Amino acid sequence: MVRSGQSDVQPIRTGLLGGSFNPAHGGHRNISRVAQRALGLDQIWWLVSPGNPLKPQKDMAPITQRMRSATKQAKGLPILVSGIERNLGTQYTADSMKKLVRRFPKREFIWLMGADNLAQFHRWKNWRSIAKLMPIAVISRPGYDGSAGASPAMAWLRHYRKPITSFTNGNNRNTPALTFIRFNRDIRSATAIRAANSKWTKLYAAAPLRDPVTRRFIREQNA
Repeated sequence: MVRSGQSDVQPIRTGLLGGSFNPAHGGHRNISRVAQRALGLDQIWWLVSPGNPLKPQKDMAPITQRMRSATKQAKGLPILVSGIERNLGTQYTADSMKKLVRRFPKREFIWLMGADNLAQFHRWKNWRSIAKLMPIAVISRPGYDGSAGASPAMAWLRHYRKPITSFTNGNNRNTPALTFIRFNRDIRSATAIRAANSKWTKLYAAAPLRDPVTRRFIREQNA
C-alpha cells in the first residue's frame, strides 16, 4: 500500500563511470557489464571528462573523438555516453556529482571506480563529499588492488564497507557506503592503445554527435 504523499515509482538505479576514455576500449565495456549485473543497475552513464586534473593533457584527444570511441564500445548495452560535465561547468568530480544529484532526483546513483582510482582517491578534491553523496563500488584492476587497499582513502572508507548484497537489495541509501566487485581481470588499457596506434583519433573523426543525457550537440571547437 502506498501512503498519501508517497510514490510507488522506483528510482532509476544508475551507475556512474567517469574517465578520460582516451580512447574507450573493451575493458570499459567489460567492467560495466559486470557492474550492471552485480549491482542490479538499470543504466550506466559513462561520463567523458573534459579534462582530468590528475592526468597530463598533452596526449588528450578532443572530447568528440573520445565520446565516439565510447559510443562504439557501449553499443548494445544500457550505457549512455555523456559529456555532461562540460555543460555543468565543473572541473572536479565532487562538484559534478552534487549538480547531477540535484538535476536528476529520480535517479539513484552509484559511483563506479577502478581500484587504480581508489589508490589515488585521497588526491581528489573533496573526495569524502563524494562518498557521503552516493555509494561507491570499486572494481578490481590488475596491479592496483594492493595499493588501493593500503591507500589513505581506504583507511577511512573501510569503516563503511558493506557486502555487495546490501547494494543489490537497494539498502544503500545510507552513505558513505563502499563495496567491491571482483571479476576476471582485464589488462586492456587506453595507454597501450595509444602506444600501438598514435593516430587512433582518425577512426572517430565524423559529424558532430548528440549527447544522450543533455540532448545537446558536442562539437570540436568546444572540446
